[in-house]
Amino acid sequence: MNEGTATNFVRKIVAKAEPYVPQVPKPKKKQTLQRRLVWCAICLLVYMVMGQTPLFGATTPEFDFLAFARVIFASQQGTLVELGIGPIVTAGLLMQLLRGSDILKFDFKKPEERAIYQTATKLVTYIVIVVESIVYAIAVYGPGVTSPEIMYILTGQLMAASIIIMFLDELLQKGWGIGSGISLFIMAGVTQQILWSFFSPLPAGDGGTIGIIPYIGQSIMQNNLADTFFRSNQLPSIFGIFLTAGMIMILVYTQGMKIEIPIVSTKYRGFSAVYPIKLMYVSNIPVILATALTANALFMGQMLWANFNPRNDNFFMNFLAQYDPTSPASPIGGLVYYMIPPRGLDIVALDPLRAVFYIIFMIVIVVVFGKLWVELGGLSPKSAAKNLLDADVQIPGFRRSNQPIENLLNKYIPSVTLLGSIILGLIAGVSDVLGVFGSGIGILLMVDILINYYNQLVREKVDVVMPRLGALLGRK
Repeated sequence: MNEGTATNFVRKIVAKAEPYVPQVPKPKKKQTLQRRLVWCAICLLVYMVMGQTPLFGATTPEFDFLAFARVIFASQQGTLVELGIGPIVTAGLLMQLLRGSDILKFDFKKPEERAIYQTATKLVTYIVIVVESIVYAIAVYGPGVTSPEIMYILTGQLMAASIIIMFLDELLQKGWGIGSGISLFIMAGVTQQILWSFFSPLPAGDGGTIGIIPYIGQSIMQNNLADTFFRSNQLPSIFGIFLTAGMIMILVYTQGMKIEIPIVSTKYRGFSAVYPIKLMYVSNIPVILATALTANALFMGQMLWANFNPRNDNFFMNFLAQYDPTSPASPIGGLVYYMIPPRGLDIVALDPLRAVFYIIFMIVIVVVFGKLWVELGGLSPKSAAKNLLDADVQIPGFRRSNQPIENLLNKYIPSVTLLGSIILGLIAGVSDVLGVFGSGIGILLMVDILINYYNQLVREKVDVVMPRLGALLGRK
């Protein structure tokens, strides 16, 4: 199936299915900033309530198959948000890759073309929801289900909850709120983990509390403050506070590093601006893809081990994964063992080679995904040059054609892609190994999302104070 045929096939499918696909209507007039913030709060509240509502008929497994993807998917094991935003992210990335690789061609300058693409993405999301719900219910909860009826109910809950999450995300993106539900839910999940590490009053294995702040108070009363600097079993500590703060400052600093290329408008005389090429040009997508790959590798490793190597006596399977038969929560050997971060200094001290290998693994795989994402995600110098020309702008001193601008961008984009990917992989790997609050990938996502929300709020304020300037910025 060639490019044109694939695109036409999608158009035909969308034309037939669109009347039957539920849609969240756009607001008839632009909502005020206060009202949009209220809608964000309502959606977040609904999501958090779902995250505390247990799945009916589900028996929580001994270990969490999606432990390393919980931050990305903003999910909670054993609750209605078991799959979280996973189906939405999966469908969105699939459609983005199809479009970035020119298998699907849509002109986003035309509203009708953009609408077809959005509807097609929603249809793919429905398919992913159905498939993931069935597979997850059978593979994870199936062994503990006593009757087919319970399995149907369990699968139906996963599907219904995922569809509700999809509509919450669409509600915010259609203009009722700010940003997207995906970003909001991820940020809330990471923030919740960080606050839990700071303030949780629940007892921990070392005789104190999980939260570092109550533990500091308890240690002061017992005149034993030295124990709060480093704690075993991955418990929050004062070292963790400084490490988390340091990583956040590094991320904020690197997010602001960019190369600025001057541009002028060919449509609005006198308008000039800059085209920023950030050091973190690839954003956090490569880290998300790398973490998702790690989670899938762990899941497959556990499945293969349970079926073909439960006693670790298969010579060839031992190269892939080995687990403790009495407590198969995490690998004890094999390739998968080195793909999982040893969190905490006490665990790193037991096997420093594993920590080094994991950090190197994260750097290499993020660089690979970074290069792929730039090419397939429409971020290459060729695509960026085309986007600039399509936006009716040009670079002073260069002819208004693709090749000169592409040559200029080619001096910067490959370099920042490589350097940015190395920095992202290094930060994610080191943060996970040393045990930052909220995990390394969680901190990366939270900082990126907060910066994006800040920029959106600034644009909203500009639009309120200076509507004409806001409209111009919106067109860029």
